[in-house]
Amino acid sequence: MLLAACGEKPAEPPPAAAAPLAVSVVPYADLGFRPEREAPATVLGKNETRIAAETSARIVAIAVDSGDAVKAGQVLLRLDAKDAELALARAAAGLAQSAARLAQAEAQTARARSLREKNFISAEALTLRETELATTQADVQSARANRDSARRGVEKCTVTAPFNGIVRSRTGQVGELAAPGTPLLTLADTSDLQVVAQVQARDAEGLAGAEKVEFAAAGQTHALMPLRISGAISREARTVEARHRFSGAAPAPGTEGRLIWRDPRPHIPADYILRRNGRYGVFVLEGDKARFLELPQAQEGRPASADFPPEARIVMRGRHALQDAMTVRVEPAAAAK
Repeated sequence: MLLAACGEKPAEPPPAAAAPLAVSVVPYADLGFRPEREAPATVLGKNETRIAAETSARIVAIAVDSGDAVKAGQVLLRLDAKDAELALARAAAGLAQSAARLAQAEAQTARARSLREKNFISAEALTLRETELATTQADVQSARANRDSARRGVEKCTVTAPFNGIVRSRTGQVGELAAPGTPLLTLADTSDLQVVAQVQARDAEGLAGAEKVEFAAAGQTHALMPLRISGAISREARTVEARHRFSGAAPAPGTEGRLIWRDPRPHIPADYILRRNGRYGVFVLEGDKARFLELPQAQEGRPASADFPPEARIVMRGRHALQDAMTVRVEPAAAAK
């Protein structure tokens, strides 16, 4: 009363400390899961070759069509070989003529050597015959090369398959003039079929460690064996190329489907990942504190791999109200439910 009369107020009690936030936790061993991943993929042969003519001639026959299976060495198309055959005949005649001159030069040189031994001709005369022989021998070699080149020209008029494969497309038509280098057929190799997929760079590590990888297409799945994953990342799509080989029978080249695998790394479900100060992570209980542990690879709305020990306690209920290092109170499991 005396203090009140003097105009002084009674001292206020100190504010009560905020009660620790109630949370529930779950062991990472119970929360973490291994997600299934997939990526678009295509079956490709080791080679996919555009078959073109090597000489200019009219197409007289095409023996295959799109979708046909062919064997190595099988005839694919024929070109008009009349001009090439005439060139071969001329080259063969030229070789025969050169060979006849060579036979004459050899006989004359042999006779000159015999006469020189008896001193019936001079050394200069023998040298002249030997020079004529060497020149004729060179002429024969040149004529033989011309003949072989002309023969090769005839062979080029028959286009054959370089490997076992399937005709993907046919652009050449009978009656057209084929020009050197112009594609007439596209042939896909079937001897070593591979699945080629463009995989997100962040998923490449999980694919490399996956126990089982499959290719799914047209309602069927095919077991695969790893071949290689490129280390080069596409600048535009941020993907890497992954190649796998079939363990058994393979679908046809060009088949499109999905590459499917299960990531071997434990992941945190997407709804447990929170954003604090521009970073993504989860809250883990350490003593009576909730610690925000950043997940560098995390993205909004996607599960993220986390290298936590199985016994790590992940904050479940109450996580949205937390900040790093807040004091919390763990509710019993029954109460948390």
